[in-house]
Amino acid sequence: MPPDARILIVDDHEDTLYALENALAPLGHLLGRATSGDEALKQLLRGHVGLLLLDVHMPGTGGLEVVRYMRRLEQTQHIPVVLLTGFARDRQLGAAAYALGVADLVTKPVDPWALRTKIRHLYDAHQRHLALEREIRALRARLEERTANPGRPAPSPPHARVPPGQPAGAHTGELERDRT
Repeated sequence: MPPDARILIVDDHEDTLYALENALAPLGHLLGRATSGDEALKQLLRGHVGLLLLDVHMPGTGGLEVVRYMRRLEQTQHIPVVLLTGFARDRQLGAAAYALGVADLVTKPVDPWALRTKIRHLYDAHQRHLALEREIRALRARLEERTANPGRPAPSPPHARVPPGQPAGAHTGELERDRT
């Protein structure tokens, strides 16, 4: 998932979508919107969603159904989800939500500052997790290449490459140490 992944906000009330967009705008992330569970699923399947802020109670496909479907698909199963409910929290809803791996269950009306803080933390943590996964895949590929060709030296890591026109050691400060 690219670092420009959107935060997808899903609610069947336009005024709530508007309020949530205004609450999250200061984070500086791309925001998407959907007014139904079905529309949210379509956007999730198209990709580029880094976090889902989802209303529980909507006509048609509700929030819990969306999460159940997401968790069955490899491409969407690890996207963080924050559920929103306009009803008082009850144990049954909380148990169902957390059993599906929902990051949090928030009651409306929301405190914009608290919501921004939660969303920022979850979004950033998920992006760091994805970056680490990409790095692990790259390192495994290098290890497999090295194992397949034992006589051939492994390529140097990208940060150790010397830019064109610079003598070896210039980018690491080795030349400065050699002069002293």
